[in-house]
Amino acid sequence: MRKRTRKPTHPGQMVKELYMKPLKLTVTSLAASLGISRKTLSTIINERAGVTPDMALRLSRAFSTTPALWLNMQRGYDLWVAENEHSDWRQVEPVYVPASFAEEVQA
Repeated sequence: MRKRTRKPTHPGQMVKELYMKPLKLTVTSLAASLGISRKTLSTIINERAGVTPDMALRLSRAFSTTPALWLNMQRGYDLWVAENEHSDWRQVEPVYVPASFAEEVQA
């Protein structure tokens, strides 16, 4: 599997570039359509907050997409940031897991 070197696009950027700009939607009008505050939408489209499951449902309804689309974009973004912009996780030592335990968990 190839390692992604470019930071994935934040879902808020996608909302802004693929929906708000072409449809000439303002933060105020889209926030009202989504049933959220202007501030909440602003934090997402300015990449200061992520897309939650509730927001994924709202976006999917508003733009005729699926909630999974928004959550998968957010997951990919979050994992890339965690792996590439933080290094504390690299200090974790593997825990010995007996094969019989691993088989039970996978079943």
